[in-house]
Amino acid sequence: MAAPTTTSTPAHTGRGGSILATRPLMGWRTVDILTIAFLGAALGIAFWGWGVFYNGPLSAISFAFPPMQGLLTGPWFIAGVVGGLVVRRPGAALFCEVVAALVSMIPGTEWGATVLVSGIVQGLGTELVFALLGYRAFGIAAAVLAGAMAGPFAAFYESFTWIADWSFGWKLAYAAFLAISGAVIAGAGGWLLTRALAAAGALNAFPPGQEQRESRAV
Repeated sequence: MAAPTTTSTPAHTGRGGSILATRPLMGWRTVDILTIAFLGAALGIAFWGWGVFYNGPLSAISFAFPPMQGLLTGPWFIAGVVGGLVVRRPGAALFCEVVAALVSMIPGTEWGATVLVSGIVQGLGTELVFALLGYRAFGIAAAVLAGAMAGPFAAFYESFTWIADWSFGWKLAYAAFLAISGAVIAGAGGWLLTRALAAAGALNAFPPGQEQRESRAV
């Protein structure tokens, strides 16, 4: 995943001191595409692994109050947050989430092709937040909001599929639990993961890598 340090680094600064992607904003580099693909694939394997163990805790938490199962869904939102934080270009969050969903679907899951649809929907929710922020804010607050927004998007889709027979109150509660899980696990967790990758030198060609270097220089 490490990229060569000879690649040009961003110079523009956005809100909260976030370093932005090199301009033009839509000018995706080859390293951007490859890194999103690698990140998405790695997180997709993690998605699949979480799906294997998901049903155990799901049974316990659903016994208390079925909508609370939304608290276990946050891990599936993290790819969009990390992709957006790393590349910081339009479509990065959606791209990474879709790649992760596709990779997690390949070994086979009980949810079949709906995994890919969920990935698209969740990625759109995350992407929307970065877009509303003008792709100029990438701190922990932006990450938390992006992770949280994937929740209502996922709840809306599932209200016509997996939870179609639930009452409106349960669906609303489920959306709230999804948002909480997305904010904490995908948002804060994704921000911490991105910082860890930057500290390890894996993101030297990207804004988080430059932010890490500048923080060490102070």
